[in-house]
Amino acid sequence: MPTLPFRQVDVFGAAPLAGNPVAVVHGADDLADEQMAAFARWTNLSETTFLSEPTRPGADYRVRIWTPGGELPFAGHPTLGTAHAWLESGGVPASDVAVVQECGVGLVTVARSSDRLAFAGPPLLRSGPVAGDDLDRVVRALCIARDDVVDAAWVDNGPGWVAVRLADADAVLALAPDLGAFGGLKIGAVGPHAPGATDADVEVRAFVPGLGVPEDPVTGSLNAGLGEWLAGSVLPAGYVASQGTVLGRRGRVHVRRDEDGTVWVGGATVTTVRGDVSF
Repeated sequence: MPTLPFRQVDVFGAAPLAGNPVAVVHGADDLADEQMAAFARWTNLSETTFLSEPTRPGADYRVRIWTPGGELPFAGHPTLGTAHAWLESGGVPASDVAVVQECGVGLVTVARSSDRLAFAGPPLLRSGPVAGDDLDRVVRALCIARDDVVDAAWVDNGPGWVAVRLADADAVLALAPDLGAFGGLKIGAVGPHAPGATDADVEVRAFVPGLGVPEDPVTGSLNAGLGEWLAGSVLPAGYVASQGTVLGRRGRVHVRRDEDGTVWVGGATVTTVRGDVSF
């Protein structure tokens, strides 16, 4: 029975225990898929990651990302939490300013600064307007009317996100979705805060009941997709998203679109649990 080092990292929190935790297992090269899936179900966190040696040139490490319901090719808060855990455990990146992660969507760059980590959002696998039937499914799942939707778009960078823009943050916070009506949809919602009302520009919520995550506390991949869609047009090129409010969290996600079009998604990371896990 192998025993491997384990960390639990809080990501995107505006204070300790305010963000989204991710479980990180180190040295997982020899674990079978069944062992990873079982541990992800056992933690019951939105994501659990497994670190191993890279297989692609240019990568510092390889990570596999699991939800309680299955594996994902990419996810944002696990990317930052895993990079944090790898660095904290003594990982030395080839670059002085960035870490390169290998995952299901390829190589993802994680930039380092004095106060946070930030990942470069991977290219969207699906984008553009949401068609009539799909929009009907989305509004039915969210228990809202079509007229409540200011705009909607596919913002899928791996997990499968579809997003709706609502009139304001209050409309986002008031959502009471029918989780049984999602039918595999992964839905994000975003709406603006009134200027000066809080330290965030928008409120975000994310619902993924098909993967065993009814509502994700703070979601890097969705915020990256929203940045691809809205940053520099509807929203400023740099803005802060609040997420997790309804769940009693205080997540803060820093989104920035560079002049070359790269969308960076960053936030705080802090280890809250250290130990070993037996498989």
